[in-house]
Amino acid sequence: MKEKSYEISKIAINMVLTTREEEKKLKEEYKKNGILTAAVNIGGKMPDMTIKIVENSIVAAIKNGLVEDNRSHNGIIIGAVRDALNQVSSKTNGFNVGGKISLVRIDEDISVAVLLNIGILHLNEVAIATAHRIINK
Repeated sequence: MKEKSYEISKIAINMVLTTREEEKKLKEEYKKNGILTAAVNIGGKMPDMTIKIVENSIVAAIKNGLVEDNRSHNGIIIGAVRDALNQVSSKTNGFNVGGKISLVRIDEDISVAVLLNIGILHLNEVAIATAHRIINK
């Protein structure tokens, strides 16, 4: 495998670009190879939705076995999600957004990808960002 942080980021981006049906199929395929994934649909006005997005990401990560429900693991998800959101914050601030967040874990590596459609009248801007963290086993 190439550098793990690169490969896991590619998987997170691939997951965030899928439909729900495609996501379910990929999730099963990845799980067979020891890769854990989760995804969350998101939407609302930014930055008001940031806390809800982070909370939903933590719940999805726990529910799908990416992390345990403890302060250390929750903090890693919070940091990665906030880092990815911060990368696109200058485009989203004050606008309505809709999109998806994917979370992927391979061994101790966790990657998050965020895909946002940013509503501006009848035009939509699109933004994507990733973040990577290491988690203790």
